[in-house]
Amino acid sequence: MPLAATWAADLQPVLTETMATYRVPGILVAVSQPGIDTCFTIAGADAADRPLTSHSLFPVASITKLATALAVLRLVDAGRMLLDDPLSLHAPEAAAAQPGVTLRRLLTHTAGLPYDVERNAAPYQRGLNWDVLRSACLATPLDRAPGEWLEYSNVGPGLLAIAVERMAGMPFRQAVGSLVLGPLGIEAYLGEEPPVTPASIAGKYGNYAGTEREPFNSRFWRSIGFPWGGLVTNAEGALRLAQAFAGRPVGFLSQGMPAEATADHAGGVPGTIAGMLNWERTAWGLGPELRGVGKEPCFAPRQASGGSFGHAGASGCLVWHDPVAGVSWFIQGARTFDTWWQAWPAIGAAILSTLR
Repeated sequence: MPLAATWAADLQPVLTETMATYRVPGILVAVSQPGIDTCFTIAGADAADRPLTSHSLFPVASITKLATALAVLRLVDAGRMLLDDPLSLHAPEAAAAQPGVTLRRLLTHTAGLPYDVERNAAPYQRGLNWDVLRSACLATPLDRAPGEWLEYSNVGPGLLAIAVERMAGMPFRQAVGSLVLGPLGIEAYLGEEPPVTPASIAGKYGNYAGTEREPFNSRFWRSIGFPWGGLVTNAEGALRLAQAFAGRPVGFLSQGMPAEATADHAGGVPGTIAGMLNWERTAWGLGPELRGVGKEPCFAPRQASGGSFGHAGASGCLVWHDPVAGVSWFIQGARTFDTWWQAWPAIGAAILSTLR
């Protein structure tokens, strides 16, 4: 059933309590259902005290991984790749191109890679760009044997980006634009400066706070174009990335690909997201995280169906789609996720409760 007409008003107390409890300057929530215009509710402002609007641009961090995964799936649909292609077929010089490391395992974070590239291989300083990161990804060895553990990783999407640009015959930024962002009609910027300054995100930035290299908020950060976390887009853009895995629009992915992409390919192995979320059994699709059955902790509420899926971003955002409820939601707060992600399930539960 459609969202209740009062959903925004019903959600406001949850947002107000969240902002006070977790010191989040502002929160935007967007909710989408098929055939109905996206609904927004907004409380507060960004970290620079600028109003948040339905058109605000955000650095959506690891939601970028959905775009990278979709680029791979589009090439699979086109017959240019196979999900079980070994990495050695597309990047034979990669240190991680070992037996058992396939595109499928890179998409599900089960290839045995570490969380990130070595800091010394790609120092966060002037001169850092995708060329430097590409070399760092290729030089990163495995931490574990493939298929035994889910280690949420930035390196995997980096290696997938290399495979995409080699198969597409163009730099990754152009390839993801041609394969994903353009066809989905998404306003997005990767490695380039948007025409409007994105919303400012508060956080613990250490020595970078207030400098020209402040993560998420600086031109320097936006110029890097991380294929695992550098996308800048709006709420509609994030929602369309998630909805593409649900087969919307029809024809963007082949007929069976959405079901394949949102099935569990992690095999129930144990795993972690940067040591902050730890599981005895995981559930992950070909890009998106899955809610799974009894999986705790999770960014989505217990009320969401086990087949629901989405992705979080360290800049304080979450996009999620529940195919049973027929609803997608995007949450963006003006504070990095490490201090307030625990509030996201309650916001999701409040959204789903309006459908009853």
